[in-house]
Amino acid sequence: MQNTAEDISNEASGHKANLSNPKTSEASKAHSKQVLESLGGDNAFYGKEDQNVSKNPNQVAGGLKAAINNDDVPESGKQKAQEKLDNM
Repeated sequence: MQNTAEDISNEASGHKANLSNPKTSEASKAHSKQVLESLGGDNAFYGKEDQNVSKNPNQVAGGLKAAINNDDVPESGKQKAQEKLDNM
């Protein structure tokens, strides 16, 4: 098996599923927990490293403005969007 980020994420997903499976033995769960920790724990999952990247403020402002002008958004949601936009 290659060690690309996707391969590691797939392996970690299998071990995480084993931990939640009530039909697997405690020994199997202990092994999966050990392997999952050696792969990097929660950081072993593909895409996790991108979640701490800051968002583009122009895109955030555009999304808030769109919410404010969207007829399907309730008034309370429009007010929260306006508050967030004002605090930017």
